[in-house]
Amino acid sequence: MFSNQEEIILITIIAIYFVFLFGLSLFVNRNVKTYEDYNVAGRSTKLMPLVLTFVGTAIGGSILLGYMTKGYQFGMGQQWLAIGFTLTSIVIAAFLLKKIRLLGQKYNMVTMGDFTALRFGEGARVPTVLSILCAYSAITGMQFVAIATILKLTIGLSMTAGILISWVLLTLKTYFGGLKSVMLQDAIHGTIQTVGIFFLLIVIMFMVGDWGALADQARNADNGNMLSIFNISPSEFLVYMFTIGAYQFVRQDLWQRFWAAKDDNVAKTGFWIAIVLGFLTAAVTIVIGFLGKFGLNITGGDPALIYYEIIGQILPFSLVIVMLIALLATVISCADSFFLAASSSVVNDIVKPRLGDVNDKKMLLYSRFSVVAVSVISLLLALYIPQLVTLWITGTAMLVSGMLAPVLFGLFWRRTTKTAGLAGMWTGLIIAVGWQIAGHPFGLHPVFIGLPISIITVVTITLASNQEKEHEMYSELKKPV
Repeated sequence: MFSNQEEIILITIIAIYFVFLFGLSLFVNRNVKTYEDYNVAGRSTKLMPLVLTFVGTAIGGSILLGYMTKGYQFGMGQQWLAIGFTLTSIVIAAFLLKKIRLLGQKYNMVTMGDFTALRFGEGARVPTVLSILCAYSAITGMQFVAIATILKLTIGLSMTAGILISWVLLTLKTYFGGLKSVMLQDAIHGTIQTVGIFFLLIVIMFMVGDWGALADQARNADNGNMLSIFNISPSEFLVYMFTIGAYQFVRQDLWQRFWAAKDDNVAKTGFWIAIVLGFLTAAVTIVIGFLGKFGLNITGGDPALIYYEIIGQILPFSLVIVMLIALLATVISCADSFFLAASSSVVNDIVKPRLGDVNDKKMLLYSRFSVVAVSVISLLLALYIPQLVTLWITGTAMLVSGMLAPVLFGLFWRRTTKTAGLAGMWTGLIIAVGWQIAGHPFGLHPVFIGLPISIITVVTITLASNQEKEHEMYSELKKPV
């Protein structure tokens, strides 16, 4: 793709960029003194850093690379990828955010395991951690794959070597920095990636010649009307809604950022702004992929490489470097956030309850060890399933199946019993994982089996059980703010 001289320039710039990020992590690390500093940024994040970390975490390598590929292959019907998570995010902002913030402040929560343990007992921590590890290790592994793809195309590294290098670099950076470092870097990365994506769209729009011919070609494509937003099968739409969409409700990194906000107003305003920016960025990414095929007439290549094909065709080398940095920014801002979300579950919900009263210094050390443990799991998944969107959907299906019903029923249905919540977690998770391992029998995605069974389990056991005393947390939720 590049000449030897260009490859040397790229290697140098990418190396400098990683050294800069690692140095920034070490710099921020000087002010990371406590367990809460490391995992929820001291609960003091202001508006703009919060907005950018929301966007930086939501828009990762799977969106920039995976969504663009989907837009290239299947057209504008893939906008439901963006619409799905936007609709659920709006519901969260309107109905869940206030409750999550209130409970987090009252009970000093760090992870979703703190909530499930409060609502369903300490035994709920284990299935919560397993569900989160399934999702977040998969999504972190997905970022390793994205970086490996960049390194393969720019400097010719093999995918395996690229995955291993990205694993080492991202693990070291996250190990030392914690959430304060992640959020500072997200502010940088979020700006770079958003500006870069919209810049690319503007350049392509100027280059596209005959818009009428483009529209006619897209309408008459072999795969159906590629211009129509409704050019998507019902089954594909439902998979998106019940994995990428539904997973927004139980995104631990999202809950942690709600708790990290300086106050309720910052959390609410920041999230609403991020919803708009996140939707626009995801939607534009799909449009760019669509225009790559029907506007720039790039055909015959590997659809997974369409981002690189587009920037290589329309931009001079100096700007190609900028766009590759934007891509790296997108991937890195997502990866370290998910690293921390998964590792904080391990240390907070597995290690801490078994150690008893441990000082902050030791908990901080255990938090860092947990980052390493999660990174190894993510590495294995990246080597096992090196397809971006597939890896994301697989991981989110496990989380949604195990957590969505117990968490939402636990928040809104006071009658839900502890036994029902625990049973819903275990059955949903085990069935979804088993269905995935079995290779999707009858062509059914694991989420279509795990989630309904989890819902049925929670409702059936609750109705069949004696009513329990109402949990004290509902009294807290009634109080005026």
